[in-house]
Amino acid sequence: MHSLNVEDMLRMAETPIFWVGAFAVASLSLWVLHRLLQGFRIWVWGNGQLLSPKLGKWAVVTGATDGIGKLARKGFAMILISRSQDKLDNVARQLEEQYKVETKTIAVDFGLSDIYPKIEAGLAGLEIGVLVNNVGISYPYPEYFLHIPDLDNFITNMINVNMTSVCQVRVLLSKGVVLNISSASGMYPVPLLTVYSSSKAFVDFFSRGLQEEYKAKGIIVQSVLPFFVATKMTRIRKPTLDKPTPERYVAAELTTIGLQDQTNGYFPHAVMVRLHHSSPCFLFENKNVLVFSHN
Repeated sequence: MHSLNVEDMLRMAETPIFWVGAFAVASLSLWVLHRLLQGFRIWVWGNGQLLSPKLGKWAVVTGATDGIGKLARKGFAMILISRSQDKLDNVARQLEEQYKVETKTIAVDFGLSDIYPKIEAGLAGLEIGVLVNNVGISYPYPEYFLHIPDLDNFITNMINVNMTSVCQVRVLLSKGVVLNISSASGMYPVPLLTVYSSSKAFVDFFSRGLQEEYKAKGIIVQSVLPFFVATKMTRIRKPTLDKPTPERYVAAELTTIGLQDQTNGYFPHAVMVRLHHSSPCFLFENKNVLVFSHN
């Protein structure tokens, strides 16, 4: 009698178990389909048509100038802000000759704190549609925090260039796009690059907070967190699939604007993040300096 009751109970449970399983499989299938469609929308279809001079005539770029031809190609007049006037003049001349766009330059040292009135004066009255906060510095080599030479000045300079610049280089946009260049090393603590990693984490959090504050006003603030890119700063001479040229990276990143508030900007870099998230932590605990480097 007891065995019959158990069998009856099992038969009674078959249908609910079947529907629970079917619901779970359907839910998983829909989730996978959603992720695939979302990935296709971001990394294949993209949103490259969003950026145009309709947002504003001028695009402002601070720091390194690698890859900015992508903005000039879209028809933006370019304002370049960096330290060396000679290099600025050279890049501006190249942009004018190659893309037939208007350019302006502002030479300032972002390691100093008294430069922002000069920047504001240089931007006054201009219709700015895109701001790229790209200026940044890193360690000359990985080092323990207390062993960094001239530590006080190192910290001040890192904060001024990597953090204060993002807060201070602000332009009034009625509509437009702000790209704050962080780093994948800002997504995780990176030993021996601790100050740099922390400064890039600030850029990421700051950017995402601003996006929530201003998205209702038609302003897009995107946090960009690349891994290695073959630039002078990273000292990578030969580009590879996971270490693209600046031009290739920028071309991919620009298509994510308006689709991702926080982006790695480049499909192989996004895959690297997913692999890290899905891997046991012990595989990476002692390898962060190698896995997450600076841009």
